[in-house]
Amino acid sequence: MYDVIIVGAGPAGAAAAIFTAHAGKKTLVIDSDHSMTKRAWMENHFAVLEISGPDMLETGRKQMEKFGAERVTGKVENIVRTEHGFRAELDNGQYEAKHVILATGAMADLADKIGVETREGSEPRIKTNVVVDRDGKTSIPGIWAAGTIAGVSVHTIVTSGDGARVGINVVSELNGERYVWHDVMK
Repeated sequence: MYDVIIVGAGPAGAAAAIFTAHAGKKTLVIDSDHSMTKRAWMENHFAVLEISGPDMLETGRKQMEKFGAERVTGKVENIVRTEHGFRAELDNGQYEAKHVILATGAMADLADKIGVETREGSEPRIKTNVVVDRDGKTSIPGIWAAGTIAGVSVHTIVTSGDGARVGINVVSELNGERYVWHDVMK
């Protein structure tokens, strides 16, 4: 059983995974390989002069895997509550975790299917957002949402920051105390 399953490996999902995995939480990222970032060109990231979407996604995957996150490719068809958390049912298998983070970008079909509360989208061309509290919790305890699906700006610098924020909040809840990660130059 995983501590955290993250549905989506775009900027929000990968950033959440970097934090949860670095904190020692057994993390699985399920990647459908449909991130809208695959088509992006960015020159609006702090400390990054310019980067293509495919390069950003590859770097994010390397970072999350560096800290121990596992990644599988597949489409999550359903998320079901179990005795100890949730089961993500994919088109090619199933996995269990204590917590789930939805980081599905513009795609809300899974959120609709599992019954988390949604609302009209807050960004142009985004039809539906998941309703979250200030920590990223949805209407179903143990299911969180981060990034565009959670109503933040579609800009990758914002969605990645939101994914990191939600990842920190999940770790904090699992630990029972606020989690902080600060590296120092050696």
